Amino acid sequence: MNKRITAIALMLVMALLVTVIPSSAQDDEINIRFVWYNDGTEGDVMRELLDEFEAQNPGITVTMDVLPYATVRDNLRVQVESGEAPDMARITDFAGMAGFYLDLSDYLSDPALMEDNFNPAVLNAFRVDAEDEGLYGFPDQLSVTAPYINRTLFEQAGVDVPSDVMEEPTWEDWFTALDEVAELTGTPFTFAIDNKGHRFAAPAMIQGTEFFDEDGMFSLNDENDEGYRDFAVTLNELIESGKSPAEIWLGGGQFASADEYFSNVQTVMYYSGSWQISKFADVIGDSFEWEVAPNPYGPGGTSAMAGGAGIVAYDQTEHPEEVAMVMEYLLQPEVYSQYSAEALLIPAHEAVIEAGVEFATEDEAIASALSAFAAEVPKMQDQALAINPHPLAFAYYDASNTRLAQYFAGELTLDEAMERLQQDLDEAAANME
Repeated sequence: MNKRITAIALMLVMALLVTVIPSSAQDDEINIRFVWYNDGTEGDVMRELLDEFEAQNPGITVTMDVLPYATVRDNLRVQVESGEAPDMARITDFAGMAGFYLDLSDYLSDPALMEDNFNPAVLNAFRVDAEDEGLYGFPDQLSVTAPYINRTLFEQAGVDVPSDVMEEPTWEDWFTALDEVAELTGTPFTFAIDNKGHRFAAPAMIQGTEFFDEDGMFSLNDENDEGYRDFAVTLNELIESGKSPAEIWLGGGQFASADEYFSNVQTVMYYSGSWQISKFADVIGDSFEWEVAPNPYGPGGTSAMAGGAGIVAYDQTEHPEEVAMVMEYLLQPEVYSQYSAEALLIPAHEAVIEAGVEFATEDEAIASALSAFAAEVPKMQDQALAINPHPLAFAYYDASNTRLAQYFAGELTLDEAMERLQQDLDEAAANME
């Protein structure tokens, strides 16, 4: 009888051990939460790369929390400031959360991977002030703005594409051609542009706007805002005449993308950026021939607008060493290059740029679009590179969206809109101090 009791006791002990061991193993598993948003298919590429990282680093998993861009833009900072930050995130407002990032300097085995391969102005955007030398994040892509055109519509209308026959076509040249194409093909709109101060910036620069004063602060006043005003008047006329979709801009200043107007053949030209390439390749396919045209010329010359997304780590993480391992893995030139090639993104990593990227596509439209956007990079004005990393970039984006929307809706005159835009920027600057 005693032997039987002993046997049962041993069985119970073994059962407890079996229960405890998986629990202990689970405790050793480190999970990194990575907040992500997609413009196209880049999230799928990143997931594949992270799967490889996990295979190389047993015990560490990286969970991608994929959210809409608007959710990341509007809600992430609130979560971070309330102490609920993820371990990592893909963001566009680099300066907006400065002070909450994890300084990777002491965790990276090779800090030069970050220090030497990205524009200093971009790395500075993650920092609190000029005294800060921390390494907090890096851009995973360089975005470039330019017009998309529906070449099939031009061909159907028998109208020359201005950039095919002119060396430096202006906005006026383009709008004349767009009107002809829309009228001859029955296309509802001639021109669409995203409701975003970022997109509006390059056309304004082309018309002669200087966004900054000598101290590097936003200064859209009577002395240097003529180009901004000029393009605002042009877009307002297009909206009022029904040549540009009003609902994109009359939603109270909230961001709205006009990409569906282009993919659904409702506009001849769409002004946006390089992040749309993979989406258009997927959605449009071979239903019509689309391409990227050079930015027009004007009193201010020409320019695209720079932008991009960045990957950061937050200092609230409980796993700084493991987060740094993920960041350093993504910084490896071969990994970064694979991400750029497969996600069809223009790289910001200098070693990758120097080596060149063989984009993973046999689609001529994609290859042509990537080449066209790359050709716009050397033509960028200095201010086009300086706006997005600026600490007040998103204050400008949000305020310009709101004030332009009020002008287009007839709620403010252009003078009133410009005055209030500058007031918004001045208040944002004062709040930084």
